[in-house]
Amino acid sequence: MIWTDQLSVTFGSRALFEGVNIKFTPGNAYGLIGANGAGKSTFLKCLSGEQDLTTGSVNMPPGLRLSTLGQDHFKYNDAKVLDTVVQGHERLWNIGQEKDAVYAKPDFNDEDGLRAAELESEFADLDGWEAEAQASQLLEALNIRTADHQKLVGELTDNEKVRVLLAQALFGDPDVLLLDEPTNHLDVDSILWLEDFLLHFKNTVIVVSHDRHFLDKVCTHIADVDFQKVSLFRGNYTFWYETSQMALHQRSSANKKKEDKMKELKSFIDRFSANASKSKQATSRKALLEKITLDDIKPSSRKYPYIVFKPERELGRDVLFVENVTKSVNGQVVIKDLHFTVQKGERVALMGPSHILTAFMNMLSGIEEPDQGEIRWGHSVNHGYMPKNHETFFETDKDLVDWLRQYSTNQDESFVRGFLGRMLFNGDEVKKSASVLSGGEKMRCMFSRIMLRDPNFIILDNPTDHLDLESITALNKALDQFSGSMIFASDDTELVASLSTRILELNGDTWHDLQVPFEEYLRDESRLQRAGRLAA
Repeated sequence: MIWTDQLSVTFGSRALFEGVNIKFTPGNAYGLIGANGAGKSTFLKCLSGEQDLTTGSVNMPPGLRLSTLGQDHFKYNDAKVLDTVVQGHERLWNIGQEKDAVYAKPDFNDEDGLRAAELESEFADLDGWEAEAQASQLLEALNIRTADHQKLVGELTDNEKVRVLLAQALFGDPDVLLLDEPTNHLDVDSILWLEDFLLHFKNTVIVVSHDRHFLDKVCTHIADVDFQKVSLFRGNYTFWYETSQMALHQRSSANKKKEDKMKELKSFIDRFSANASKSKQATSRKALLEKITLDDIKPSSRKYPYIVFKPERELGRDVLFVENVTKSVNGQVVIKDLHFTVQKGERVALMGPSHILTAFMNMLSGIEEPDQGEIRWGHSVNHGYMPKNHETFFETDKDLVDWLRQYSTNQDESFVRGFLGRMLFNGDEVKKSASVLSGGEKMRCMFSRIMLRDPNFIILDNPTDHLDLESITALNKALDQFSGSMIFASDDTELVASLSTRILELNGDTWHDLQVPFEEYLRDESRLQRAGRLAA
């Protein structure tokens, strides 16, 4: 258990939270949500002790162990992978190190023997003899091969380092587990494994995630960071979203009725206050008017962009033909003899290593050419592309109006501002330089660019990267309502499950075109064998 008492954090004149009193209890998983910049990660740092508090305190019973998902991907570069995981249990690791140092002493004496016995006893109590086996199981579950367990962390890719740090956080059954975006850089099977792990975790979990499926699957409660408070709600993310929207609508409707009544009373008072025969009635209505108070509905930090994809023209019968395409990257074949067609209305979700999917979508968009084979588009197709790496688009000092205007046939400033406004850029914000935007702001600008094209076919490479839950929800709704066809890759399980009509799995020199729903694809035994998750 961990709780806060009148916790406040202020940066200059800006208060992130004020007087937060909240308790997180064992056996529950809490999803910490809020708009970008609301303070989710800061609140986790408050709980872990990494963030100084302006007022109040964070409390935990003595003897309990708290574990966090590390964010420094280079901290353990000189340590072995297996050792890095075991270091997640600091006390166990330190006992093991001291025990080894005592036994290694050349002048081992009786006092050393007594100390070694004490250490051995505590080491056994902490299940130290099973530590490496347990660490290895966690690594394998997160798709870190056994052959890599004795390597130095610095020899791994960045994605693999993230998974090692996740294994470290999960190791040793901590009493309180704090996870900031734990599904980042995980493949779909690792995410499913993590969901199952947390479902069976008996202690306290507090997690920040933009993965709605993950929050729905693992969370028993939602802790909402908004209005400079952290408010606790029972249920998963979808339940919180639906009930919060309903409550906001009810409060707004109630205020609207009160406003209408106030207008009616004011009108009567203005008309008859000077009329002797009606003065008593006017006075009575004035007293009634003074008793009516509107509910104080504070502005939320949450903002939902307005994303709409409206095709300029309808797709014809012929949409996309991929004919015997082969592609190599840095001398390695990433796609071999790929052939398939896409029909009107189809929504193809790509699965496989991200660099392969990006190579394929770059060919679809025309950025790259196949080594062999051909990609042909139907005459009616007008496609829009969201690349995974879009940093080059923002290497400019243009303000946002001029940045977006370069992609528009209509050069009128008010027209361009309208598209930026839909993406939450209002007032003087549109005069910001494109080069200084955050990751989420750049993504919203890229969606403005796609909307300007009025595409009837959309190609999306990880379109939820850097987006908050509100933007992801708006995007999912827009794509669900889109009448054209699409090919997309995403780590957002909810997005894939809700949109895909077909799965195309690319694995270097092999590929599989599967006309099945996403949930059925996840359960497919042959897919699990290909992913190395099931014995052949």
